[in-house]
Amino acid sequence: MKPFSRPLSAIALATLFGAPAFAQSYPARPVRMVVPFAAGGAVDTVARALGQKLAETWKQPMLVDNRPGAGGNIAADHVAKAPGDGYTLLITTHGFAISPGLYRKLPFDAARDFAPVTQLTSSFVVLVTNPQIPAASAKELVALARSRPGTINYGSTGIGAPPHLLGELLKSMTGTDMLHVPYKGDAPLSQALLAGEVQLAFMPLAGVLPHIRSGRLRALGVSGKARSATLPEVPTLTEAGIPFEFTGWLGVFAPASSPRDTVIQIQRDIAQAVVAQDMRERWAAWGYEPVGSTPEQFAEKCRLDLATYAKVIRDAKIPLQD
Repeated sequence: MKPFSRPLSAIALATLFGAPAFAQSYPARPVRMVVPFAAGGAVDTVARALGQKLAETWKQPMLVDNRPGAGGNIAADHVAKAPGDGYTLLITTHGFAISPGLYRKLPFDAARDFAPVTQLTSSFVVLVTNPQIPAASAKELVALARSRPGTINYGSTGIGAPPHLLGELLKSMTGTDMLHVPYKGDAPLSQALLAGEVQLAFMPLAGVLPHIRSGRLRALGVSGKARSATLPEVPTLTEAGIPFEFTGWLGVFAPASSPRDTVIQIQRDIAQAVVAQDMRERWAAWGYEPVGSTPEQFAEKCRLDLATYAKVIRDAKIPLQD
């Protein structure tokens, strides 16, 4: 055998899984996935499903740690200050890129204190109403809101959270005046919609699909460029007469000091998990499309979104939060 020669399969495996030997021992104990929202919401649902897949790969439990509040900042701050060893991760929404433009001061730096691991998904949201509101379409909703300025209310998952910004954008695009009512997460907002405490909201499909199908909530439109395969009867908002498009994301972050090899391994394992057959069968019902981007690709997306959302907040004149 020639010096340094090895079977081709071994070389291919080394190229594909080329992290140093010490990284291959990760994880040696349970990994904690911090969720910035209450249990039962869309992000929590995804975190628990992803955790099951990663536990199968890692042979270690993935523990979901719900830390709701402050628009996701409580959870983000916890992860920013956690040891950079790969055992504390953050799963969060594009709201993470909103906070720096919304708050006067944050206890962390979104650009410097985190290592972007991967964009898990892209997604659309659904404009839903309580059926008691007399509007069977987006056009009828706009007409109703115009006829009753200041009396129609919409819910969100917090001031400056994506559902809030989308509600403000809807108001500005349609010339309507609606009252904003914030809640602490998808699950409390869903309950408020069902109880009639609020009349409409932009919601992830995962949390409201059963209620849409049961008739307890009414879907007026989806925010994507195309109709949802899960709800093909519901038009896009553009089709419904409102030229409104929005796609969001779920992503995973680690503390900035996390070893690069560990970050790469986590990304590879997550990217493999999100396209597994049993996960692929669930994404559409949740309103998500799997992505699994590289750390570099996700870092660039975060950089662009930080700038974009800061501009949206300024243009909407949303007061800076303490």
